[in-house]
Amino acid sequence: MSHLLVPVLMGVMLGGLYALIALGLSMVFGVMRLINLAPGDLVAFASYASYAVLTKLGFDPVLGLVITIPVMFVLGVLIQKYLMSKESAIGEEAPLIIAFGLSLMIQNANQIVWTPLSRGINTHYSQASFYLFQQQLPMTYLMDFVVGIVVMLALREFLRRTYVGRAISATAQDPRASRLMGVNTKRIYCYAFGIAMSSVAIAGTFLGMTFPFTPTSGTTFLAIAFGTVIVGGLGSLMGTFLGGIILGLVQTLSAYFFGADAQMLAVYVVILGILAFRPQGLFGR
Repeated sequence: MSHLLVPVLMGVMLGGLYALIALGLSMVFGVMRLINLAPGDLVAFASYASYAVLTKLGFDPVLGLVITIPVMFVLGVLIQKYLMSKESAIGEEAPLIIAFGLSLMIQNANQIVWTPLSRGINTHYSQASFYLFQQQLPMTYLMDFVVGIVVMLALREFLRRTYVGRAISATAQDPRASRLMGVNTKRIYCYAFGIAMSSVAIAGTFLGMTFPFTPTSGTTFLAIAFGTVIVGGLGSLMGTFLGGIILGLVQTLSAYFFGADAQMLAVYVVILGILAFRPQGLFGR
């Protein structure tokens, strides 16, 4: 049982990182009903941005979030305003094509700037470890879990207690009624995409401290983001967090029982099972 405790603890804490990666996707879908195919590469872009903050500017990557979060927020607003909003008026397929093209562009830009070599965000605390139940675990996993909880709760309270948050929730429920009540839904969509990109900035920073990344890592992150949202339930922030924990446990326990080669296969099997028997997700309505 002591040997089983390690993969269980690591799976739960890894779920915090998976939730961080998926929260932006969940929020965008919940508000705009937009399936975004670019979150994986946007997370990779954020990882490279934090890597640049560390290596080029010499800032700690966590403290550097004061730079990367506003940059990603503005980028999200611009993407929504000048790409997604105009294409959404054409049809549901157009934003999917735009997001796919954006994903390819980010991959190629990262490869040109950073080369195909693997990178990692290394700090003194990202290399540290801690003890829990007499088991030695990576400090980055604990940071992922704590930050995942903080971001999820902050987003939930923002949506509940602020005017912009309530306007986002109202727009998600009924855009036409929101417009009749004086809500500028186009501006709200921009805010929602910007806030989602802010969470992507945080996810990219902590992912870069946890795992190495390359320009093509976005494909794996996309599968994780969609899997987490599918398991937890589309549009549910709490469900997304719990979905991340479930996928984290599936991955670490399958690696423990069947070997590292089976961990992603087990994740995909769980995702397909949820789609087949409960497509709204375990915690969706």
